[in-house]
Amino acid sequence: MNIDDLYWQARHHGGVSPRMVRTLLDLGQLELLIQAAQERGDWNCAQAAARELCAAAEFERALALLVPFTDVGWRAAEWTTAEIMIRRGEGDEALAMVRPDAAERANGHACARYAELAVMAGRCDEAIGVLTPHLGEAWLLSHLIKVTEGQGRDDEVLDLLTRAAERAEGESTGRLDGWQVLLGIAQVLERAGRADEAVDVLRTEMASGRRHPLNFPEYYAKLLARQGLIEELGALAADEHYATFDVYAKALEDAGRAPEAEALLRERIGAHDHPKDRVALIHLLVRQDRIDEAVETGRPTYGYYDCWNLLHWALELLVDDGRPGRALELLEEFAGAYAEGHPDGVLHLRLWLLGEAGRCPEGIAQAIALNEEEPGEWDTALARLLERDGQLEAALALLRSSTHHLADLDLADMLIQHGRPAEALAAIPTIAEGRAAAERRERERAQRQEQDDPWGGVGEFAQEPPL
Repeated sequence: MNIDDLYWQARHHGGVSPRMVRTLLDLGQLELLIQAAQERGDWNCAQAAARELCAAAEFERALALLVPFTDVGWRAAEWTTAEIMIRRGEGDEALAMVRPDAAERANGHACARYAELAVMAGRCDEAIGVLTPHLGEAWLLSHLIKVTEGQGRDDEVLDLLTRAAERAEGESTGRLDGWQVLLGIAQVLERAGRADEAVDVLRTEMASGRRHPLNFPEYYAKLLARQGLIEELGALAADEHYATFDVYAKALEDAGRAPEAEALLRERIGAHDHPKDRVALIHLLVRQDRIDEAVETGRPTYGYYDCWNLLHWALELLVDDGRPGRALELLEEFAGAYAEGHPDGVLHLRLWLLGEAGRCPEGIAQAIALNEEEPGEWDTALARLLERDGQLEAALALLRSSTHHLADLDLADMLIQHGRPAEALAAIPTIAEGRAAAERRERERAQRQEQDDPWGGVGEFAQEPPL
């Protein structure tokens, strides 16, 4: 086990991914994860398995699994060890082991993690104490609100936030704005059962005339919706057009006034045709199972680059509705402009839809032709088509031999889907192997770039100036 490899795994999501770990746990493969932690030194496997053992009160096995990681100085393993000790009833010992020293108290991330453990151990005072010096940073202020929820300390937290708001004085400090503190105050007031006061705080700030980012009026709108203040929400939506109107429409729908919400959205689309209003209407229509109308509503936006995800969503709606053929028609109709700059994205979607439509031989032929032009680049798409066509072993063989950087992940996913979890885990490179492969790809990329541009992009500037 190498601590540099563990840092690489954390930064680059190497080894066994958290998603794969969760899948294996859901399949009851705890022992397989334990084996991977012990034999491969995979931190994601070790942490998840240790927590699962802890939940089953197998504390000794859980702690033993973490020892090799703590021995190499992996701080995350120390935090998880403390977490398990707290669950075992050893809160004082656990906190003593990970309590930040003077240097670490300047590290907001260390204080945030310690605060979580302190609350878990019933030491909310300590949690508040380590976070209070960091309340000039928005994310740590939010963390204070999060960890103190349900701890009976809302009045104390409100006092801290009020003082933070006074320091900010509505002006940016570089790390924290006054409006961010006010959102936190409103959040704590609402959870404390003082929603009227929360509304007053944000109402006053909205009336101040100061400029706010979109998430401030949006939060205010959602607060009004939660409190059933629909008429006031409507007035806000009339002023804050794009930040809050979708919230207003959803509130009307939730209040049993869906036809009114739909009519207002269509009116706004006719007047402004902002994509956000179209998205709100599409969501409303989908919730009413009006798929064709939802797809047609998005039609005017599908040709825009920044609305490409909306087209992709429309394709998924049609596939989920059992109409992949119609999705293919829609893709062909709108993909042209986007394909000029992003041809691979369109081709991947087309191959996926051919598989969904049961036209696997056609898709396989296209993927093979694409692979002939770009060897290996289309292996994963081809493998999925082979799998759908009933050629599982051919698909697995292709992925095992592929040089595509995602082939290992697709191979593992495919094996999992077909009830072969041990093979799936074995197919994933170890952290050291993944790191070596990534560094090799980076070297090859740099070499190609140097071959394409031996002057390093300065050739045109290296010429002597004209006389």
